[in-house]
Amino acid sequence: MKTKEIRDLIDFISKSGLNEVNIETEELKLSVKRDAEVQTKFVESAPVVSQTPAVSVPTQAPTAPTTEASESPKPQEPSNNYVEVKSPMIGTFYRSANPDSPPFVAVGDKIEQGQPVCIIEAMKLFNEIESEVSGTIVKVMVENASPVEFDQVLFLVDPS
Repeated sequence: MKTKEIRDLIDFISKSGLNEVNIETEELKLSVKRDAEVQTKFVESAPVVSQTPAVSVPTQAPTAPTTEASESPKPQEPSNNYVEVKSPMIGTFYRSANPDSPPFVAVGDKIEQGQPVCIIEAMKLFNEIESEVSGTIVKVMVENASPVEFDQVLFLVDPS
């Protein structure tokens, strides 16, 4: 299955109101489930051994606007003064080096150019992402352990 086909399937499932769908082909097993908060989750299954290559499936929920602690505690000002820290690659976004560690940065933290702000896992390699600007973190735009696309905004930074 191609990524577009998987996305189309997820869109169909979200519009249909189904809570769970399981698909099994020669290439892969795909299980899509909704949790109680009606947020689509992806669960990766081991690919079936075959002559054709297996398709990698994201293991977490797609990115969505968050309403959790990652948002700014003050009212949101126009973002035209903010600098965007963007993802330099496709992968999985992690806010900390491991699950037991605190996040590299949080809302309100002062950061310097070259300071690590997150990790993006791509093809089993963990890439430390450094800030290209100095300033204050205003908003974290991606949830921890979520898939990110190339050039997707990860953080908003107030450079003043």
